[in-house]
Amino acid sequence: MTFKDLKVAVYADGADIEGMKAMYASGYVKGFTTNPSLMKKAGVKDYVSFAKDVVKAIPDLPLSFEVFGDDFETMEKEAKVIAALGKNVFVKIPIMLTDMTSTAPLIKKLSAAGIQLNVTAVFTAEQVQEAVDSFAEGTRNIVSVFAGRLADTGNDPVPLVKETVRICRTKPGTMSLWASTREVYNVMQADELGCDIITAPNSVIEKLGGMGKTPIQGSRDTVLTFAKDIQSLGFSILS
Repeated sequence: MTFKDLKVAVYADGADIEGMKAMYASGYVKGFTTNPSLMKKAGVKDYVSFAKDVVKAIPDLPLSFEVFGDDFETMEKEAKVIAALGKNVFVKIPIMLTDMTSTAPLIKKLSAAGIQLNVTAVFTAEQVQEAVDSFAEGTRNIVSVFAGRLADTGNDPVPLVKETVRICRTKPGTMSLWASTREVYNVMQADELGCDIITAPNSVIEKLGGMGKTPIQGSRDTVLTFAKDIQSLGFSILS
């Protein structure tokens, strides 16, 4: 399989606007996602200004921006500000508050108002069902399963992703998303499972061109890399 054979839409995950612009220009990706942790890492100082700059630079691909609030009233107000940034914007709503209160009531209210949502931080099939049940008929929404973070806990994310795809297909307009991608193989897994979207950092997306190489090609490429680095070191084991 090569990158061109993929059916899953690859989204770039990050908050470095220059990196986002570069990915947009490359033509590799079909959308973009961000989150508070990525904004912190990228040194974003003004959320709204950053979001407006992104929408201006990338006006024709899906963009997901997350609310910062941890109560329904604040989150609702923030969601409306974010949604107003552009027709290609999806508002990211965590599936629960920090006190573990389900955000399903808020999801239902925002969806009924016609706001495109990306329900995030999803780790269970019950949470997937809860989100999908809350979406209004005829709306476009995303359910982001944190497959990579689930795998980090020692759990196989594949059964959950498979079930997520099934549940999302019960409501037209609902898209399943594999989140917290760790490696290129995850892209192949998401594609095989029928995911609509996989979001990945630039470091993974940049490796997609290597899909389809044989193991022997991989071995030679590795040896060539070693040889190049050995030469740059400029010294020898033997005196």
